[in-house]
Formats: sequence, structure tokens, C-alpha cells
Amino acid sequence: MSYIVLAIKGVLMGAANVIPGVSGGTIAFMTGIYKELVDSLKSIDGTAVKLFFTGKFKEFWKAINGNFLLAVFAGVVISIFSLAKLFQYLLETHPIPLWSFFFGLILVSTVFIMKDMGRFTFSSAVSFIVGAALGVFICIATPATTPDSLLFIFFCGAIAFCTMILPGISGSFILLLLGKYAFMLEAVSELKIVILLVFAIGAAVGLICFSHFLSWLLKKYYKPTLSMLCGLMCGSLLKVWPWKETLAAGTDRPLWPGQYAGDPQLASAIIWMLVGAALIAAINLAAAKAQKK
Repeated sequence: MSYIVLAIKGVLMGAANVIPGVSGGTIAFMTGIYKELVDSLKSIDGTAVKLFFTGKFKEFWKAINGNFLLAVFAGVVISIFSLAKLFQYLLETHPIPLWSFFFGLILVSTVFIMKDMGRFTFSSAVSFIVGAALGVFICIATPATTPDSLLFIFFCGAIAFCTMILPGISGSFILLLLGKYAFMLEAVSELKIVILLVFAIGAAVGLICFSHFLSWLLKKYYKPTLSMLCGLMCGSLLKVWPWKETLAAGTDRPLWPGQYAGDPQLASAIIWMLVGAALIAAINLAAAKAQKK
């Protein structure tokens, strides 16, 4: 029964990672499995790998807390495959309300992360500005269409799934920045096995390697690290702005609703921004209660 409960928590994490702005790490924290998740990923080290390659599979499985990881990630995979078709459909048929929803999610996520950090120090302010500038640069410089090569898909998997253990940032947000959100939704919904396999290998490598680096980074430079991430999210709001056009150079240019060529759906956009903001507020309030308990 406990593994079924873990799988359900994994389902919630997977759903969070499909939605830009909702962090799988936040859901893991809220449901009480964040520390065990990070510790289990960190345990996949040289010693564990040696156990595996010397045929001591039972010892390896125990060393990495295998039952826990299997239950959680089974839930994550089920959730991602369940939601991919829905979001692919919404991107094609209702892009402005969907982007508006994402915009509200990411904007309010940033506010809550900054609130949790407390008073801004000089180093935090500098980190925030650097992160914001980097976010704007990525949005301006990144073409609307990025490479579909397997090497780039591997890189996307490695970076995107690292965010599962980061507070406040989702894997789908990273895929948006890299121009591969819609591409990966299509790959999941149409079961493009080679792409999914390469992405999964990248995700595994990213999770295992990055969990060690993240643990060290947050211990040594907690506020500057989160400040830079907040700045990155703020600067990257350009990427999820609902009204944009694709230029001849292949990059997206944000537009005011009045400049948009089609129906700007302004009322609908505002409503869905507020819905996204309210969802993040509810998740963070629930996480705060869980932390107190």
C-alpha cells in the first residue's frame, strides 16, 4: 500500500513537470518525499555502480533505495504519458489561453520563491540581475525551432529532469526555453520510441549527476543560487508571453494584444493567468502547511 501511495505522489510530480511553472520538486516537498528523493538519487554513486557491475544486484537495489525510486518514477511516467495528448491538443487549438495559464504560473512561482528567501543581500541582487539578463538573452537569441538531433534531445533530457529536485522550476519550463516543449509532447503522445529513449537516458544522467552538484550548491550558496533561478524565470517570461510572432530570423517577438494579427482573446487570457496564479498560490500554501507539520 505504501508503494501505491508513493506512485500517486509520483503521478502528482509528473503532472507538475508537464506544466511550466509548477515544480516537481515543490510537489515532492509538499508530499513529504523530497529529502528521501534527493538522498536516494545521491546514493547512485561509484560504490552503487560497482555493486551493479559486480553482479550484486540485490545489494545495489538496496543501496539506491530502489523500491522507493521505482514507485515514484512509475507514477511520474504514467502521469506524463497521460497528460501529453491533452497539452498537445491545447497548444494546437487554444494557444493563447494555455500560454496565459503558463504565464500566471511562472510569474507567481517566482514571487513565492523570492518570498521564501527572505531579505535580499547584495550577492542575491546581483545573482537575480544576472539570471534575468540570461533569461531575456535566451528568449531573444533562441530560435523558435531548435535542432531535433538525438544529441540535443539527450541534452534537453539531462537539463529538464534536473529540475525535478529544484524548488520552483519545472522540467517543462526548461523545455520551453530550449524550444522543445511541443516537440516532446508530440513524441510522448505518438510514442516515438527512439526520441523517448534518448531523452530518458539524458534524464537519468542529469538526475544522477546533478543531484550531487545541486546538494553542494544549495548548501554553500543557497540564496544566490535561488536568486539567479528567480531572475532566470522572470527574464524568461518573454518565452511564454501569449501574444507573439515568429520573425524571419526564426526567433519569436512578443507583441501587445492590440498588435496581434488574430483575435487576442484578452478576457480569456486574463482569466487563465489568474487561474494559473491561484493554482501556484494554493500549492505553495499547502507546501507551507506541510513544512510546519
